[in-house]
Amino acid sequence: MAEIDEVLARAADGGAISAEEALLLYTEAPFHPLAEAADAARRRVIGDNIVTYIIDRNINYTNVCVTACKFCAFYRAPKHEEGWAHPMEEVLRRCGEAVGLGATQVMLQGGHHPDFGVEYYEELFSSVKAEYPELMIHSIGPSEIAHMSKVSGVEIGESIRRIKAAGLDSIAGAGAEMLPARPRTALAPLKESGERWLEIMEAAHLQGLESTATMMMGTGETAAERIEHLRMIRDVQDRTGGFRSFIPWTYQPENNHLKGRTQATTLEYLRLLATARLFFHNVTHLQSSWLTTGKASGQLSLHLGVDDLGSIMLEENVISSAGARHQSRLSELIGLIRSADRVPAQRNTLYERMSVHWTPEDDPTDDRIRSHFSTIVAELQVKAV
Repeated sequence: MAEIDEVLARAADGGAISAEEALLLYTEAPFHPLAEAADAARRRVIGDNIVTYIIDRNINYTNVCVTACKFCAFYRAPKHEEGWAHPMEEVLRRCGEAVGLGATQVMLQGGHHPDFGVEYYEELFSSVKAEYPELMIHSIGPSEIAHMSKVSGVEIGESIRRIKAAGLDSIAGAGAEMLPARPRTALAPLKESGERWLEIMEAAHLQGLESTATMMMGTGETAAERIEHLRMIRDVQDRTGGFRSFIPWTYQPENNHLKGRTQATTLEYLRLLATARLFFHNVTHLQSSWLTTGKASGQLSLHLGVDDLGSIMLEENVISSAGARHQSRLSELIGLIRSADRVPAQRNTLYERMSVHWTPEDDPTDDRIRSHFSTIVAELQVKAV
């Protein structure tokens, strides 16, 4: 216990801890001291009790994918009768709806379509920027960059340069899942390695494109592999400083090949959040995924080092396809933050605070702003009925 106390104190004060020490905290530290240390680290890094959120829309341009990840319920193989790709007009229509509801960010994501190379993404990003310059494009991930480079026959660095020039503002942490080799190969044998995923992120950071980092928990990975995932990210962050935030989420078990045989418990998820806050001395923001774990655990996470509750995602199809049913109105999300004794604030992609709601009288009241107001999943459910 003395060793655990020393590591907790050092990490809370901003000192670096090793992967072995992080594993010790994750697996053996008493819950309340772990939470208290993580909350102390949050206060030191963030400097106040403000918790942020963002309004955005996740628009999927295609569900056609050649990668066939075993955890994914969204994709369809090429030539599948349920495969589709939205025309540009539809993507822009959905962007317009998002802007009308106050969104400041759009996430454009989709499958690894066999025909979509760099040229497709240049047209996609430039079209959105031309029509809605106020939207920040926080989109795709290293896996899409690897795929588009292969389709177009160009180097990774050239792909990054071109899509940045076309309007991409920030790279999402998509496709990280689990970075260590054993669980990644089991989940997605056709996807690039974790090391390659990080190499592409590093190349983007060096060209001035920052990003987020993510992790999917609950597919059979060990505690040590979860911590190794964190270590791999932290090593890149030491070199580039390009990760704005870390966002772990939990595997959803419906309609995919894994079928929920293994899942992370809420306690495992909360302990991982606290450990991440203490381990990532070089990553400023920590976001919890109420979308996959529920609003109660999202609220509780605010006492374990989390300073961001992510988005009121006006549209989300991928993890909803796998069973994520948690939804929220903006007023409800703000209420969760307030009742956790935190001050809510709307942010943008760069975590700049756009509006701090210092008192309840400052809270926005537009009940049109709610998650999943329009999703392919919901439309399919209606048709099925």
